Amino acid sequence: MTSGNIEKEVVSNHSGSPQPFTFHPVDRLSRRSSMTPGKKLQGLVAATITPMTPDGQINLSVIRQYVDYLVSEQNVKNVFVNGTTGEGLSLNIQERKQLAEEWVCQGKDKLDHVIIHVGALSLPESQELARHAAAIGASGIAVIAPFFFKPTNKDELIAFLQQVASEAPAVPFYYYHIPPLTGVKVCVEELLDGIKEWIPTFQGVKFSDTDLLDLAQCINKNEREQFAFLYGVDEQLLSALAIGADGAVGSTYNYLGQKTNLMLQAFAKPDLALARKYQFLTGEFLNFVIKLGLHGNTFWAGRKEHTQSPGYL
Repeated sequence: MTSGNIEKEVVSNHSGSPQPFTFHPVDRLSRRSSMTPGKKLQGLVAATITPMTPDGQINLSVIRQYVDYLVSEQNVKNVFVNGTTGEGLSLNIQERKQLAEEWVCQGKDKLDHVIIHVGALSLPESQELARHAAAIGASGIAVIAPFFFKPTNKDELIAFLQQVASEAPAVPFYYYHIPPLTGVKVCVEELLDGIKEWIPTFQGVKFSDTDLLDLAQCINKNEREQFAFLYGVDEQLLSALAIGADGAVGSTYNYLGQKTNLMLQAFAKPDLALARKYQFLTGEFLNFVIKLGLHGNTFWAGRKEHTQSPGYL
């Protein structure tokens, strides 16, 4: 069943508006311990690369060393698995499950949060991935808006997100907002209005858009909710921090995490001149990569080739 058909079915069943779902008992004994229960997601979150073998298979053997590298070399203790950087939507369900399991297993007692992106064009597949993430003890799940048959308004988008969140009723839920890729233009400010009524596990947003007005309104209007707002445009992070973002999810934190942590520290002092210096470094790096033509899938294909060997990390 496609997400477009699902959206029509869900919305029509709810008379045009999403209805609160009912939580069902969950066997918590079947779930491994989560990374850091109750700790707010903040600071830097590395959007992980999916390592591949020369024959195109996922390379699970390097993830333990990948975890150690992030913690010891980059001082990054949170990860976002199977997202855009990890090309989760280009992997099959089994591959996504295997990656999620390995990151949760290797991150135990080392990482603070392992967030698993479970979004898919198919609602049943997304629900299956959400149940799996809950069963293995993921710290949280995130869902991107379906982007082929797109939700056209807040109610349709919430209906889709709600049906996924209800499959993991004890796991923190995050909306992955990336309109440049999805084409879904529903403002997050509008989406968040009353969202806890429909998704009680809702904890925050991965905000991967340059619309800082929308982000600012989200932060300003939801201060009491204690939602986590993680910015997803690495080269503009300092701007997001200035209006109250809690941290960031991004690909550059795999290798510029240490420098970006120094930027966070400088911003907190506050030493804005030093913070700008570190932000400019990120911009210069990305500008260099783009000029070489090594951006988007081309750049990450190169990174995946190097992660074939455990010695890379």
